[in-house]
Amino acid sequence: MAAKWHEVARSRKKQQSDAIPQEWTLKECSERNVMSVPSSCGILTALEIEITGSTNVEVILSNLQNSKWTSRSVTTAFYKRAIIAQQLTNCLTEIFIERALARADYCDDYLKKNGKPIGPLHGLPVSLKDQFAMKGIETIMGYVSWIGRVAEHDAVIVEILYETGAVPFVRTNVPQSLMFAETYNNVFGRTTNPYNRSHTAGGSSGGEGALIALKGSPLGVGTDIGGSVRIPASCCGIYSLRPSYNRLPYGGALNSMDGQEALRSVIGPMASSVSSLKRWCESDYQLRDHGGGEKLVFGFMWDNGIIRPHPPVRRAMESVKNALKSRGHEVVDWQNYKHLDIYKIAMKLYGADGGEDNRAACSGVGEPIVNSMSPKKNLDQMSHEDGSYSHIYDLEKTFVEDPDAMDPIADPVIDQFRQNTEIITAYQLWDLHIQRRNLRAEYNRHWEETKSFTGTGRPIDAIISPVIPYAAPPHGLNTDSFYTIIWNLLDCPAAVFPVTTVKPSDYADAPHDFYNTEDKSIYELYTPDRFRDMPIGLQLIGRSQEEEAVIRMLEIVDDALNSVGRG
Repeated sequence: MAAKWHEVARSRKKQQSDAIPQEWTLKECSERNVMSVPSSCGILTALEIEITGSTNVEVILSNLQNSKWTSRSVTTAFYKRAIIAQQLTNCLTEIFIERALARADYCDDYLKKNGKPIGPLHGLPVSLKDQFAMKGIETIMGYVSWIGRVAEHDAVIVEILYETGAVPFVRTNVPQSLMFAETYNNVFGRTTNPYNRSHTAGGSSGGEGALIALKGSPLGVGTDIGGSVRIPASCCGIYSLRPSYNRLPYGGALNSMDGQEALRSVIGPMASSVSSLKRWCESDYQLRDHGGGEKLVFGFMWDNGIIRPHPPVRRAMESVKNALKSRGHEVVDWQNYKHLDIYKIAMKLYGADGGEDNRAACSGVGEPIVNSMSPKKNLDQMSHEDGSYSHIYDLEKTFVEDPDAMDPIADPVIDQFRQNTEIITAYQLWDLHIQRRNLRAEYNRHWEETKSFTGTGRPIDAIISPVIPYAAPPHGLNTDSFYTIIWNLLDCPAAVFPVTTVKPSDYADAPHDFYNTEDKSIYELYTPDRFRDMPIGLQLIGRSQEEEAVIRMLEIVDDALNSVGRG
């Protein structure tokens, strides 16, 4: 008799837990904020704390290439820290220690024998979202039915990492279907935020976000189809880049809704510093089309006209505005243009199959479809009349009983996408493509016309906006992706950077008129205590195919913030 889906999932989760070496096992930790645990738990040596504390990848690579550090010692240090992060936040899927160390030894031997590195990422551990196939390893991607699927070939991005000398060393957690801004699935469970484990790490690259925030990886690879490298970066206080379509090769990577190419998923880097993101692009862009970077004009999207940001997000915007003006740059208000129309088209394109892809992936083994990130709803989905549960990890019960746990947001717009079961015709899809194409042209024209008031003869150089309208919320409450999805449909590169954290002085706004019911619910969600000390990130958006310019402008913004302090 075939095993039931929940038995298969539990067995696979146990296999993951059994891969953790006993000497790397943490004592029980009840803290919500676990950011200091890796360096204080006693598992890492002083040298390993020094290695993993290096947020600038350039420093690590320099020490690897001049043989101050070996790839084995660096890989071991980050692996130990990644395993600590896993025990604190449940951020990993695949653990393959011996394989990674064998690769590190190969890098060390190559350097010793040849007197030169393999390539620009020589000996560097790199983490990968659980979409990137690695020969001989399962790629489960949150589906029970995919357990046991062992890759016969490496994804192209993995091949490139090998060619550049990198050491792929862990894979990280994702939500079932990848189409959530949080991270939970029936196989590996829920990823939590290291700043407050009662809050989400974001999604769908939430495993990468939590891992990098805890310095368990110096450089990570995620994907983004609606905000999936940007939202976790904002939630976890790190940097990320959503490139334009096809800037980084997607070949061989697994995906949900495979074949949906109207709004393509893209590969994007995630890291603890701007300099680390630069490793993914060509040589420094000199901003020749942006006045050489001397006097840039930034458009500030304070509010997208759909959801108003919480007070600490607005304060972060003010901080960036003041920092840029102190460096002689100009700041103007961005005028919104058809944002709700863009979002609606995006939702229709995502849901064109009526959910058939997700149902097909789950139906073979009877796995329930995850249609919410709410711990309570997830728990209820597994409950029986006798009070037992068919499948649930102990962690989930903790979140349901958490005093900060709240009911889901009222009527989030994205639920219209999840609840859609209507498969549209090819003709209807073509019409959506026409609408998408027209909206892109109109928005590009809208941006181009800003040259009439910038005073530089150029359009606005980049837009600064929220990533999400709040800091990372409690589990199940991250419903909003309006600020990110518009740039996926428009295919604009966008980089996320940390600005500040929520403070007790970020008082709630007085009641006011609301755009919609979700805007009202998000307003009611906010109290300074609920979000205390959670990171706030913003995004810098450029024109399509301007990744190098976006990264260079991000450096300018980051330097300006550093000069005045991140309040």
